[in-house]
Amino acid sequence: MRIGFFDSGVGGITVLHEAIKQLPREDFIYYADIDHVPYGTKSKEEVLKLVLDAVDFMAAEGIKVLVVACNTATSIAINELRQRYDFPILGMEPAVKPAVENNGCKRILVMATPLTLREEKYQNLVTRLDQDHLVDGKAFPELVEYAENFYFDKDEILKYLNRKLGIHNLTEYGTVVLGCTHFPYFKRILQELFPADTHIIDGSTGTVNYLKKILTERKLFAEDGHGQVTFCSSGRKELPESRYARYLLLLDQNQ
Repeated sequence: MRIGFFDSGVGGITVLHEAIKQLPREDFIYYADIDHVPYGTKSKEEVLKLVLDAVDFMAAEGIKVLVVACNTATSIAINELRQRYDFPILGMEPAVKPAVENNGCKRILVMATPLTLREEKYQNLVTRLDQDHLVDGKAFPELVEYAENFYFDKDEILKYLNRKLGIHNLTEYGTVVLGCTHFPYFKRILQELFPADTHIIDGSTGTVNYLKKILTERKLFAEDGHGQVTFCSSGRKELPESRYARYLLLLDQNQ
């Protein structure tokens, strides 16, 4: 039985990459709904149906735990998924809690998709944690498209980010939260844009640490896995040397 990872596209590979590092004896199945990416600009009802259809496919393939490695899908579908399936299901949310706890008195920028920022789940999270009103949320949907198209031209992406952030004083921010799993691909570029002492964080490490906790508690650790990954695109199985392998290699190079 494998560990399942689901995302609308290639963003969840950033979380899968961390899991492969920390759990080398596990095997994985990664499902990217590339026929319908991006999710962040769709309606709540449409996203919910797409997620349920995808996880039905993964459940039929045989998984022992599911990581919804997509902030948007988590905010829309996590409750319905947990009611529908018996295996443990982990979601993701923007790492606002560690940002607030460790930030000090500077401002916090949450970069996410439009749908994540609109959802009640995110709004409640910020309301509960942001007592000093330091959190700013801003949507960067084009970064999802850049990642999906394997477009990482630094100069062009810096131009885009400067246009989006032009009205902000970047020196005011102590922490930037990457609230979409597509965004860690651009971490190095963001580090050039923000002051050197700005912390840029995402939820991948925390999610995988929690995954390890669940595997321990449920006695679900594998004994004979080899870190193999089966990739699927909207219900179609892919060859091991598919386009997804390029993203894992890119993340290796960015270490």
